[in-house]
This record gives sequence, C-alpha cells and structure tokens, in this order.
Amino acid sequence: MTLKLKRTPGIYLVGFMGCGKTTIGRLLATRIGWHFADLDHDIEKTHGATVQQIFAEHGEPHFRSLESKALKARVSEVERGKPSVLALGGGTFVRPDNFALLENNGVTLWLDAPFELIKQRVAADGSRPLATDPVMFRELFEARRNLYQLADHRVVIQSEDPEANVDAIIALKLFGA
Repeated sequence: MTLKLKRTPGIYLVGFMGCGKTTIGRLLATRIGWHFADLDHDIEKTHGATVQQIFAEHGEPHFRSLESKALKARVSEVERGKPSVLALGGGTFVRPDNFALLENNGVTLWLDAPFELIKQRVAADGSRPLATDPVMFRELFEARRNLYQLADHRVVIQSEDPEANVDAIIALKLFGA
C-alpha cells in the first residue's frame, strides 16, 4: 500500500457526471474490503431532498456549501482510520478548498470517460441539473477536465464493464505488489 494510503486510507473518485464513480466505487470498495460512500447520496439523505431539488430551490452555491461539509465529514472518518472509497460529485474536486483537503488525506483517482459516453449516460439519467443546456454541458466538461488532471492518478474508462474499470484501478498497484 502506498505511504499516502497507509497514513490516511481514503480513495476519492473524481470525474465528470456520468463517468461511473458510484458504480465503480462500490465495486472497488467491495473488492478491497473498504467502506463505500457516495457524496451526493450523503447530501440527499441528510437534507431530505435530491441534488436536483436542492439546485432548483437553493441554487448551486448552496449545494456546493453542503457538498463541502459532507466531504469534510467523510474525510474526518478517513483521518480517524476508516478505510473508505468515496465517489465525489462532478464539481467537488474543482473547488480549491476541497482539492486541498483531498490532497492531504488519501489518493484521488480521475475516472476519465469520453464525452460521447458521458452524454449518453446523462441523457438516459435525466436528473442532472447542470446537463440541461447541451452547449454549456460540453463547455463544463472541457473546463473541468483541466482540473481533474490534478488528481493523483488517471483511469481511462475504456469499457462499459465496470469490473474492467476496477481492474484498471487495481493495476495501479496502490495496495502493494
């Protein structure tokens, strides 16, 4: 296991909406025997509303504040020694304060999926508040890629099979030889 993971056993999956953070994160956590959490689910459970409802009723800045608080709570668990895989929302990693917190408390993995796959998945979902305008959606995708590149590792999503993507993460040898 890398020294960083020994000190703070947190794996944080970052990437654009629809890249597979929740699905891959859950499978990865099961495979390595760690706890799994999804930040958006934490927020929804705590506040009794969907991400879409929070955006609609209170706006994105309010949601981002809730997101940062939820992240701090999960990272605090990791700091106390709870090995965790955490699926972050697509915008979590791009906030400087969140980025700094993650950099010091585990390993970040960027799940880099091609835009066409993202577009297909998000269109089928229909619950993404930042995906309603196709032009802005593409611009957001491109802008965030520059920030996702700051993650510790990049995992290119080349398969629709989530197990293959978990195999690619395991191949990074974060957990030893």
